[in-house]
Amino acid sequence: MRIGIDGYNLAMPHGTGIATYGLMLARTLHAMEHRVDGIFGLDISGPVDQRETLFYDRLARPSERRSRRKGLGRLLSTFGAARGLEMHQVPSGTVDTRALAGLLADFDTLWSSGHLFERAHAYFRATGRFARLRMPNPPDIMHWTYPIPVVLEGARNVYTLHDLVPLRLPFATLDEKRVYRSLIDGCALHADAICTVSEASRNDILDLLAIDPDKVVNTYQVSPMESEILDEDPDESARKIDAIFGLPKNGYFLYFGAIEPKKNLGRLIEAYLSLGTETPLVIVAARSWQSEAELVLLPRADDMASPRHAHLERRIIQIDYLPRHLLMRLLRGARALAFPSLYEGFGLPVHEAMLLGVPVLSAKTGSLPEVVGDAGVLVDPYDIAAISAGLRRLDEDPALRARLSDRGMIQASRFSSDRYQSALSALYRKALSMPL
Repeated sequence: MRIGIDGYNLAMPHGTGIATYGLMLARTLHAMEHRVDGIFGLDISGPVDQRETLFYDRLARPSERRSRRKGLGRLLSTFGAARGLEMHQVPSGTVDTRALAGLLADFDTLWSSGHLFERAHAYFRATGRFARLRMPNPPDIMHWTYPIPVVLEGARNVYTLHDLVPLRLPFATLDEKRVYRSLIDGCALHADAICTVSEASRNDILDLLAIDPDKVVNTYQVSPMESEILDEDPDESARKIDAIFGLPKNGYFLYFGAIEPKKNLGRLIEAYLSLGTETPLVIVAARSWQSEAELVLLPRADDMASPRHAHLERRIIQIDYLPRHLLMRLLRGARALAFPSLYEGFGLPVHEAMLLGVPVLSAKTGSLPEVVGDAGVLVDPYDIAAISAGLRRLDEDPALRARLSDRGMIQASRFSSDRYQSALSALYRKALSMPL
């Protein structure tokens, strides 16, 4: 089949969990011998022979891509969406894309419509309707990796709802909740099938949305673990990390992900500091929305003279961003992954840790218990004392770490590529059974 995947999250400069999802979805579909079209919202207007250059230029400018047009421009955009949106094919052969290997899915064909996603959202906010997208010879399936108010005409439309965090934890996201609720209701209405990534998320969808249970398919996820990392000698990975960061193998806790309220980093930091351990906590995450509240116990960059700074800098190391090959090697050498998130749709970091044999401290909430199974220390994420006690167990008990390492690799194998392919096949059969 031909299957379309949107590029809504694929142009982020440092990627997102949903960008990783789209990347692995495309990679898996290619392994299943499907053709994959990339559907983007970049402005490539102009001569046809310049479209490819403009596409990759716009791809590298996410702030421009996501900027909101105001006033007359937004009004015209809304009327344009009412008439339907047209796609244009992006030629190939001009741009050397080797530098993007591993960052952008390997699409068979690229398509783009200028400001597609901004225009569709503006139209939805103004009318409550999904925009209609047209393209010549549309794919059999259009798989939207995120709730986007667009329907591709002539294709079966599948929408992935990773979780319903804006409804479960409304204080933890910036979404306008009425708009978000209307949007996911629209996805349920227009979808030929709804994809989700855990039984916890599927249960939330069935509890909160008016939708036929047969239309909601849990496929779980797979992690994009590179063979060069899996096949590398762990001691060699550790040597590289020690040389770059001065961190010894099994000598640090690691958290990586976003800094946002649902990730629970504030409680993790407080729990860690209460241990009094010499094992440092490494945080790979940039400060973002509401990060000040989460990082209140850490010194600011402009607070270097603080008397607590010298004490904390030996215990907590914060790195804004690492390329994936370094992040995965850093993960592989950790004493444990500390990930007591309040709520996850799946939880890629814990799956990646288990794949690499790294013990996990995680939460009893959301999807995490079904992903971690008996291969981690599960705690109440709202209980700082419980998080601290879990960290202490992992810090002081090497036998426990060894058992969890073995169990983790077994548990991680349950979310295999073969299982994912079978689940996607079932999802698309469900969508294709619906009339056009």
